Amino acid sequence: MPAQIRITKRVVDSIKAEGKDRFHWDRDLPGFGVRVRASGRKFFVAQFRAGGRVRRITLGPVAAMTPEIARTRAMALLAEAKAGRDPAMQRDAARKAATVKLLGQRFLEEYVPDHCKESTANEYRRSVELFIDPGIGNRKVTEIHRKDIAELHHAMRRTPYQANRTLGVLSKMFNMAEVWGLRPDGSNPCLHVKRFKEEKRERFLSAEEFRRLGAVLDEILDDGSETCSAVVAIRLLMLTGCRLSEIQKLRWEQVDLDTGELNLPDTKTGGRAVPLAPSAVRLLTTLPNEDDNPWVIVGRKAGSHLTDLQHPWRRIRDRAALPGVRIHDLRHSFASRALALGEGLPMIGKLLGHTQVQTTARYAHLARDTVKASAARIGDSIDNDLDAAP
Repeated sequence: MPAQIRITKRVVDSIKAEGKDRFHWDRDLPGFGVRVRASGRKFFVAQFRAGGRVRRITLGPVAAMTPEIARTRAMALLAEAKAGRDPAMQRDAARKAATVKLLGQRFLEEYVPDHCKESTANEYRRSVELFIDPGIGNRKVTEIHRKDIAELHHAMRRTPYQANRTLGVLSKMFNMAEVWGLRPDGSNPCLHVKRFKEEKRERFLSAEEFRRLGAVLDEILDDGSETCSAVVAIRLLMLTGCRLSEIQKLRWEQVDLDTGELNLPDTKTGGRAVPLAPSAVRLLTTLPNEDDNPWVIVGRKAGSHLTDLQHPWRRIRDRAALPGVRIHDLRHSFASRALALGEGLPMIGKLLGHTQVQTTARYAHLARDTVKASAARIGDSIDNDLDAAP
């Protein structure tokens, strides 16, 4: 017969090991007891019947909690069992719950390939592997709360752009956790975590800077310090306003020199045709079209395209005395020159492949500068006539 006692600290301390596991049940709270192992270690336990079978939960070691705390926890579990729930099943589910690291792996393997472009997929993978996994990867998906996301986001405050991108990836991951049944609907812990303010990084090359960069590119072609592919890629970026990936992965089958267009089937905003300036057409006609290489901007290996333009660009910009200028700033500079030549924002949006008016609206302040310059020229012209009156 199982021993029945009044579980108090004094009584529990007096129980001796008997060379085998032994249970001692509380006579006042049925289902609450102490398990004494053969080794002498003692644990508080709660035992109940659920789903037609006996279930038992270990509340904790006797050395780590008082009988009063253990009794209170046991009463709560026994009440759940009496109400028809199975606390042991909930415990088992929690033990088997996926970690954030496993969620990230599933997100990268099942969601990202079908819904994201390669550049986006690489950025997501970077956020998961460098920031999310080291921060909260070992935590259970079900245990993550808003404060955990806020703390991770805050810890990255010195790199606000990356912090915000990581927050966006986390939000998508926890949305999918709900879809996959790993969390309840509407429980995304990223909700209401405020993003850091980001300073828009806009840099536009002046006419003099364009001339300086052009001279350096000519020098490089003569001295061979960089590959011809790198020089051509940079010139095409300046002449077309394309994104880096659109030029870097440009195929000859997408180039129509007769119509003067690039037909890009899969850009960031979908397929689009990019009109080429005559100077860009002339540049492309100088390039060899290798039968065994479909790429316009060829790489060092046979049949490959140039995979790294960042390192050559940093050396080129330093040589041209353009510190801090990014490759993407060449696209901004294309838009800036278009505004200076009188093109409107709708036309510039079309040239750059924007699908949203708000995207092109970032150049509105440049348009205002152009209007102000025109007003100044007109006003000065009239003022000159007024001063010349008899």
